[in-house]
Amino acid sequence: MGSILKPKAPTLPPPPAPVEPPEPELSPEEQAMIDKEQAAIERRRRGRKSTILTGPLGIQEDKEQKLKTLLGD
Repeated sequence: MGSILKPKAPTLPPPPAPVEPPEPELSPEEQAMIDKEQAAIERRRRGRKSTILTGPLGIQEDKEQKLKTLLGD
């Protein structure tokens, strides 16, 4: 019964669309420097990944690749 006596709230106008700032202009020298840094980061990341020999299921090597060790394995 309380809803009969309460006035309805007016609808709000939609919020304004967000304004995207323009992207800054980069000179070719700055763009080349950024590309060079990104390539170096990718190179280092790739180098570290190649040293990891295990996966989510443990060691990922075939029986053919497994070599005997001096401990008799």
